[in-house]
Amino acid sequence: MIHIVFQEADVEVLQKAFELDETLQGDIVEIKDDYAVGPVENIYNEEGYLQRREWWKQLIDDSPYNTDHLMEKVDDQAAVERIIKALEENEEQEVWLWMGQNQHDVCGYYWLISQLQPYQGRIFVLYLNNLPFINEKGQLFYPTTLHQIQPKEFLKAKKLCRKVTPSEFEVDPDEWRKLMSEKAFVRILEGGKKIVSKEADFYDKDILSALTSEWQKGNKAMHNILSKMKIKTGDIFLLWRIKQLVQLEQVEINGDTSKSWKDFEVRLKSLTAETVVSNPDQQ
Repeated sequence: MIHIVFQEADVEVLQKAFELDETLQGDIVEIKDDYAVGPVENIYNEEGYLQRREWWKQLIDDSPYNTDHLMEKVDDQAAVERIIKALEENEEQEVWLWMGQNQHDVCGYYWLISQLQPYQGRIFVLYLNNLPFINEKGQLFYPTTLHQIQPKEFLKAKKLCRKVTPSEFEVDPDEWRKLMSEKAFVRILEGGKKIVSKEADFYDKDILSALTSEWQKGNKAMHNILSKMKIKTGDIFLLWRIKQLVQLEQVEINGDTSKSWKDFEVRLKSLTAETVVSNPDQQ
């Protein structure tokens, strides 16, 4: 059995679930890229793939993660090749796709599913879509990511496992091709598996509403932005958008963003601050 997850934090919690239920035991493969943001046009062709890699490289090189060799760690094509090799070598091999109710996981699923089409009947999905679980305090809640779930709750989650249907293998790749053709830079989840394309500036309102006219260290500013956002995305993408807002003269940065998060400061330009305060939609 091969388990596929789409976020790094999901790997650890699934491994802990294995300790509680041996029937879940299997290899875990993480699809590392975040296909909910950035260019995806022609992504299955070399040109589109390289275009996306270059875009991410530019963002990472000017971020505090530029020494972490992130680009070297992200090779989803190689991960898919390993999965297919395992399916080819063992006809009893199964693949379980684990998805939380968020655009990161669902876009990863859409990117992946057409590549597994030849193995219908052996590909399963577990989509935690609008389902209640019990948190550490014994309260019911609706998780949006796998790693929000306690390991023991995965024993319940596995009951959701079902085969990807022939209809899904036909419709879902078409849906992803449609999204690719729209050439958007942001994709959000509107419910179920419905992904909608948005402009690159989709998260700018979240950034502007979380910043003030006072300087904030990069780490504090990013924490404030992420904690207030209803629809989450990654900090590298948000830092890129902050820099776009600098070019639009709505935000100021003081310091070097390619060092640590504490080595630069961010604030609204005074005119922008006045606009944000006076606009109730930004509250």
